Amino acid sequence: MAKIGVILSGCGVFDGSEVRESVLALLALSELGQTVVFLAPNMPQHHTINHQNSQEATLVRNVMEESARIARGPVLSLLDANPNDYDAIILPGGFGAAKNLSSFAFLGPKAELQTDLKRFLKGFYQLKNSKGAHRPIGAICIAPAILALLHRDITCVAAPRLTIGDDRDTAQVLEGLGCNHIPCKVDEICVDEINGFVTTPAYMYGSAPLHEISRGIHKLVSRVVDLI
Repeated sequence: MAKIGVILSGCGVFDGSEVRESVLALLALSELGQTVVFLAPNMPQHHTINHQNSQEATLVRNVMEESARIARGPVLSLLDANPNDYDAIILPGGFGAAKNLSSFAFLGPKAELQTDLKRFLKGFYQLKNSKGAHRPIGAICIAPAILALLHRDITCVAAPRLTIGDDRDTAQVLEGLGCNHIPCKVDEICVDEINGFVTTPAYMYGSAPLHEISRGIHKLVSRVVDLI
């Protein structure tokens, strides 16, 4: 049984982690008998969106506290997390990945990773499994942008192969960051065994039915576990 870190960015598609993507990843991890530890930065989220009307609200929420809604309990601060403790990492999507875990939603290729996340992922990427390969990271929906920014910060051993589906504008940004974008259908995955990255589009296909998104996420989780 491996220990998998699931890094959340709040609770809700427009300002945090996409709840359905998060739950589907957790379901797959449970079915595969893995141990999950929830991680998140202890910081105010960029803003709060009323998900009923998509309007920005005035209240300020904390990313770690909001992530606990999905975790159903306490979440470990990324500041206190040791990369060595984890066999794999999974990053659900949602705008929180591009607003709280990074500034990708606002700055595109000039974005920065959140400080605690950058430290954690840079440390994790240097680790190897018992086979001498990179410990795997799964990224869902827009979260592959985090891996592209990581590549810019550390220069991976090879140009990462990533997918965000068929969104050409976002794909061009990832390619501008030195990645190879691989178009994929909603229920497909892109596997980069050299870097240990596994990605799937999920709700980058916004109108996709949930069962197709579920298939893609289950494939991603299964492949991540295979790479441990």
